[in-house]
Amino acid sequence: MRKVVLGQTGLEVTKTSFGALPIQRLSVDEAVTLVRKAYEKGINYFDTARAYTDSEKKLGIAFEGLRGSVVISSKSAALTADKFERDLETSLEMLKTDYIDILQFHNPPFVPVPGGKDGLYDAALKAKADGRIRHIGITQHSVERAEFIVESGLYETLQYPFNHLATEREVAVMRRCAEKDMGFIGMKAMSGGLFPDARVPFAYIDQFPHVVPIWGMQRVSELEQLTALDANPPVIDDELAAKIAEDRRELAISFCRGCGYCLPCPAGIPINNANRMTQLITRSPWEPYVTPEWQANMARIEDCIHCGACAKRCPYELKPYETLPGHLAFYREFVRTHVKPASV
Repeated sequence: MRKVVLGQTGLEVTKTSFGALPIQRLSVDEAVTLVRKAYEKGINYFDTARAYTDSEKKLGIAFEGLRGSVVISSKSAALTADKFERDLETSLEMLKTDYIDILQFHNPPFVPVPGGKDGLYDAALKAKADGRIRHIGITQHSVERAEFIVESGLYETLQYPFNHLATEREVAVMRRCAEKDMGFIGMKAMSGGLFPDARVPFAYIDQFPHVVPIWGMQRVSELEQLTALDANPPVIDDELAAKIAEDRRELAISFCRGCGYCLPCPAGIPINNANRMTQLITRSPWEPYVTPEWQANMARIEDCIHCGACAKRCPYELKPYETLPGHLAFYREFVRTHVKPASV
């Protein structure tokens, strides 16, 4: 597997790395088997978070006795120093380790700084000084905060959504990280499942040697595909250039990334997927999204009270309450024409 030095951390990590959010959906045995198989194939960097339910616990089981051979990053969504400390201790316990290579603030609504009233950055410095974390990183969905983070010099890594739909402003953030020797970790390379062909984002991201994408994996087939791409990286030929252009035409202007920061919805609408349902059922296997449960979920759109809470929380300044009805109309017509009525 090809490796990259992750900025000033000095950590040599695999260019193709493992995002451990999806293993929440697997049993312990399934998750441990998949993670170990990834390790056996040469992947040495695994990214998780305190918020990913039992993901840390599964990684801890998988890497017991192998800790020195892998790089692990985790995240805390804490907004106070006390909560950060509790998260860190829990993460260490779940991961069965006495240190975390990179501890990242998990998409905070502000940028923690030394001496801040929240105490977060100072708590991280203390944990670094006593050896419980090796490097301080941060994740973001706000390009404005990402720009400030890169220029601040306070962080060793930035994790930010990055694929072939990146705007010029986002590409500039990525390039600035290289100039500042700051590790750039790309999340949502597949944009939450909207891209059926991994070659497209893989080829685009691979143009940038310092970018380390963490690919969310929950199936052996996904692991096999991505490691095969790493062994024989695709180049952007006419075919892939056309696919990139098509994705940009259809998705780049304004689309829901599925991050879920709009939630919870007071009407119970699963906004993070409902607001991109048209893309999900036309660009990926649609059967999982037309079950009776999902039909009931989509029907909740009619209960929207237009409170605007989702728009206030959206890091991409989308207004789901304006676009959800269109997704519902498309969805119902799709179900009517593609799904056989249940037998009576």
